[in-house]
Amino acid sequence: MAEAVARVARRINAIVEEGSDTLDGVFKVLESVSDNIRVVTLADNELKSVSSKVFSTFPRLKELDLRGNVLTKLPDILGEMKHLTCINLANNSFAIFPDKMTEIATLERINLEGNGITEIPVEKLADMPALKWLNVKSNPLDSNTQAALQSPHTFETEC
Repeated sequence: MAEAVARVARRINAIVEEGSDTLDGVFKVLESVSDNIRVVTLADNELKSVSSKVFSTFPRLKELDLRGNVLTKLPDILGEMKHLTCINLANNSFAIFPDKMTEIATLERINLEGNGITEIPVEKLADMPALKWLNVKSNPLDSNTQAALQSPHTFETEC
């Protein structure tokens, strides 16, 4: 695996040296190690969007850290992540709750602190079998959502 990681690093370095603004070729190189990758951190990169390739390239992904970007939505393929247990979307620009997250049966932890979300599908979250923790601090939640989050749930809420 070390050689595969070294190939990825060399490819990224070549792209930087070429002055390119795209990493498309990196995904092909990553295919050789992608089954072993469980954690991806893309925090604090000013990302405006995340390619669906991130999700399809890492089918066994357990943790995804996208905090500190300027994301407003996620690709629909997110709902197909069968192993994801933790997603950190804190300090982004979400105005709408990324509903596809509620389709991930394995998801245990969701961090949405510091976004612009007003409504949260509390009923759908309550139906998520593995959900243990939801952080929605520093969001302009409407009164109905705030009231729904105050009710007892199977998951801990920080708001």
